[in-house]
Amino acid sequence: MIILTLNCGSSSVKYQLFDWSRRMALATGIVERVTQEGSRITHSVPGRDDYEREHPCPDHTEAIQLIMDTLQDKAVGAISDIREVKAVGHRTVHGGEAFKQSVEITDEALETFRTLQSLAPLHNPANIMGIEAARKVLPDATHCAVMDTAWHQTMPKHAFLYATPYEWYEKYGVRRYGFHGTSFLYTAKRAAVLLGKDPFDTNLIIAHIGNGASMCAVKDGVSVDTTMGLTPLEGLIMGTRSGDMDPAIPFFIMDKMGMSPEETERMLNKKSGVLGITQQYVDRRDIENAAKDGDEQAQLAIDMEAYRIKKYIGAYSAVLGRVDAIVFTAGVGERGPVIRGKALDNLANLGIKVDPDKNNASMTKNAETDIATDDSPVRIFVIPTNEELVMTEDAYALVQGTYDVHTNFTYSFQNPSYVNPERAGCVDRDFAKWDGLRDIVISPPGTGPTDNCD
Repeated sequence: MIILTLNCGSSSVKYQLFDWSRRMALATGIVERVTQEGSRITHSVPGRDDYEREHPCPDHTEAIQLIMDTLQDKAVGAISDIREVKAVGHRTVHGGEAFKQSVEITDEALETFRTLQSLAPLHNPANIMGIEAARKVLPDATHCAVMDTAWHQTMPKHAFLYATPYEWYEKYGVRRYGFHGTSFLYTAKRAAVLLGKDPFDTNLIIAHIGNGASMCAVKDGVSVDTTMGLTPLEGLIMGTRSGDMDPAIPFFIMDKMGMSPEETERMLNKKSGVLGITQQYVDRRDIENAAKDGDEQAQLAIDMEAYRIKKYIGAYSAVLGRVDAIVFTAGVGERGPVIRGKALDNLANLGIKVDPDKNNASMTKNAETDIATDDSPVRIFVIPTNEELVMTEDAYALVQGTYDVHTNFTYSFQNPSYVNPERAGCVDRDFAKWDGLRDIVISPPGTGPTDNCD
């Protein structure tokens, strides 16, 4: 079975084409600047050079049609006929309380997503446009929604409610929902494998650190708390989002600057975070380079971001009582030793001991590593996430009628012998780049194609 996964943002569409029988990705790519001038597709097939093409995409329908045309293009495509795609997994940011697990997209389910748009005004409209467009282009395929929020539906009420008037929750659904659920699901299951433990006897603190960033406390294999809230704005300091702050600040700024609520929300989502602190950088590599050159605001951004992560590690350690492992994932989490190191420094009193040399060596998205000292009571894992695989397996199981909530379902990557073939062949190149990396890899890298490594 051929399965397509789509991740539709407001101005981009990421995709992966997966061959279930061979358990491998046939193609991956992204259409950028959707609804804007200069729309462009970047398309990758193992064994070939990347293909790039500019093409007008005034809406998501056109972007998805461009993806379909590219996938079946005789020169650069990966399949001969788009009708070979039997299932499509759609990343859907917000499922509210209506969805506790992935679902097949029916007209009724799609209408429910429409009613939830106010909970995620920056994300759900784009997700819905992508679903509608894909259903038009692939009417015979089974379309499935994989919610970011579903993983967190196990949080207890005392953790997800805010101390606001209770009717806000009853009437408008104001509560903590949390996001990055597919990433947390994947890394939680993989961490249990690396620990050699039953996933439902495993306590973890997972840090998904990228441009968007959040953390999750996992107790006995399920989410019990997370840093993002009603929207993805709460919690950690992110690329352009403020994270936690005094809720009176927006009112103060609106009064002082004469800004509208919409303008203020845009500033907190698009102009804050490390961009707001540095006043020019979002990419953490740029920030680190600027700090090395003496930029005090860049150094401040690093210190602030790491400090916020450290605070949540302490808070979640108290929530969990026993912590089996700290897990870092996503772009910065996987390849950001500076942020990791500062966030983990001086936590030995919590049983968390990072090895600086191991931390500096862990700079790969192609293998799982342990950067704790040998005598650390708490392991510290760096686990490259694989949200697309979760989406693919959920979609396949929904088509087959075997899918269930994750507490009653077993994924292929929970097998101790699991190897990701797309990443396996790239590990040797990483070994050549990073001294000491070979010694800290804890999952079997296996073998695979060495094309398209970065």
